[in-house]
Amino acid sequence: MVVWTIANQKGGVGKTTTTVTLGALLAQRGHRVLLIDTDPHGSLTYYFGIDAEELEVSVYDIFIRGKDITGEEILQSMCPSGMPNLDILPTSMALATLDRSHGQQGGMGLILKKALQKIENDYDYVLIDCPPVIGVLMVNAMAACDRILIPVQTEFLALKGLDRMIATMQLMHSSSPQDYAFTIIPTMYDKRTKASLDAYKALKAQYQDRVWSAVIPIDTKFRDASLAQTPPPVFVPKSRGVFAYNTLLTYLLQLAPEN
Repeated sequence: MVVWTIANQKGGVGKTTTTVTLGALLAQRGHRVLLIDTDPHGSLTYYFGIDAEELEVSVYDIFIRGKDITGEEILQSMCPSGMPNLDILPTSMALATLDRSHGQQGGMGLILKKALQKIENDYDYVLIDCPPVIGVLMVNAMAACDRILIPVQTEFLALKGLDRMIATMQLMHSSSPQDYAFTIIPTMYDKRTKASLDAYKALKAQYQDRVWSAVIPIDTKFRDASLAQTPPPVFVPKSRGVFAYNTLLTYLLQLAPEN
């Protein structure tokens, strides 16, 4: 099982779109894929037409039950995505209370990692969509993964958000033996604007080989896919955005998890 965490401390940079699109592309290639929504706002959950507040079980139960939850119970928490090979572990608004109610509890940062170990033979890839804030949820998602994918909108305010994200990773590394492999993904790139061009140049200059060499362009068809509650590779398979994500996926699959 390979685990990718999609994270950034700035919202609106394409985290959920990246999670959904890469997950669907992996599923189309025949891999067994699980998408986990750890954002209390539930963009990933609602993307697939799942009403988080009507569910009896969600990812929240994994955090509350901790080591007592079984692999079978975790699998029973999954929701179908509507396409083969792709399952969803939905969120709950109750996750918003987790830092306050359980944030200081011992071992809280490794709950998701230990839960995934119980189902490691059931999926080939797990993609975790994170909230845009540092807390127990992001800490869990980062501790559980082989690689962090950081979508960054190609505009200068988003670059400031990236700086905070990198600083957070460095801070976590200073208190943990884990070294975080990460890839920065330029998103919402518009070659017609000087702002996008300049932001991309600055991104490459500062982070160099940590930045994927291509970009995810702005693609309005992705909004139509979201409205239809259908992953872009299914809804608009020949769109330029899907083509770009396919190129990104090929690149990621060539990387060893530890690189």
